Amino acid sequence: MRLLIAAIGSRPRTTFDDSARLYFERIAGYLPGSEKKSAIETPLYRSEEAFWEAIDRERARTAPLLVLLDEHGKTMDSRAFAAWFGRERSADRQLIVFAIGPADGWSAAARKRASLLLSLGPMTLAHELARVVLAEQIYRALTILANHPYHRS
Repeated sequence: MRLLIAAIGSRPRTTFDDSARLYFERIAGYLPGSEKKSAIETPLYRSEEAFWEAIDRERARTAPLLVLLDEHGKTMDSRAFAAWFGRERSADRQLIVFAIGPADGWSAAARKRASLLLSLGPMTLAHELARVVLAEQIYRALTILANHPYHRS
């Protein structure tokens, strides 16, 4: 399984990069096949159009699962997100794409292409911060699925 955590826009290097990288490294240890190639990719696209062009070029045995972060998306607590992620992992997904949208939000056409619209909550977050929150929640989901004590509830 590969994960693509993409963002639309341009961004300079920030202090959030180190935090995101910490979670990306932790996540990689939980993904099957991660020792063979990069389990997590974190591309940045200049536009929504460039993002969709890259997605359309992805070649795999199955179509990628597209999760667009969107303020109008579904909200889940950590356990529900873990259950969803576990189901997708069990379905032998080759690629799950999480994408943080453009500053003005995703177009209606993009929303229609999504497998899931996901909201991290009702507050608007900077792209860099949303990336860290998403990475931490993916890591948390994987630890929940592995019965690791990181998540306590």
